[in-house]
Amino acid sequence: MDTVELLLHPVRLRVVHALSGGRELTTGELCARMPEASKVTVYRHVGLLAEAGFLEVAEEHRVRGAVERRYRLRKDRPSIDGDAAAAMSLDDHRRGFAAAMAVLIAEFNAYLDRDGANPADDSVSYRQGTLWLSPAELTELLGKLVEALQPSLGNEPTPDRSPYLLSPILFPAEPPKP
Repeated sequence: MDTVELLLHPVRLRVVHALSGGRELTTGELCARMPEASKVTVYRHVGLLAEAGFLEVAEEHRVRGAVERRYRLRKDRPSIDGDAAAAMSLDDHRRGFAAAMAVLIAEFNAYLDRDGANPADDSVSYRQGTLWLSPAELTELLGKLVEALQPSLGNEPTPDRSPYLLSPILFPAEPPKP
């Protein structure tokens, strides 16, 4: 299974997201984070990700005669880079967007289901707006976004940091005028 095919699945995307930031989790802990997915489903997708080189075993422990594994993302894991994204079909992009939205909805529901969730206090935002941009202005805007986010992308988890899910979505709302 190629990288695009592997990552265009909501459960596998949620596993990758759950293990981001250097986190190490057991399959049982992943199941607890995704109660809407059956344990069999989570175990199967963790196995696929491990087999494909996305995950590695961080440690193993014996628990009641069984082996419990803690998984983490491999630092050298495959990714969908610009070339792979450019080679994706329109249907691949459609499936990728649907998977990303399914993950976003599931993660937002998990946030709302937590004790003490408070969207106002937590600065939750899901606004949409239309920007009128020339190709040059779009390029400039994307550069500024990357520049603004770059310093935070390397942040490591610490006791005073919480992970935030940022999901920018950008696409033309209408066909470009000739």
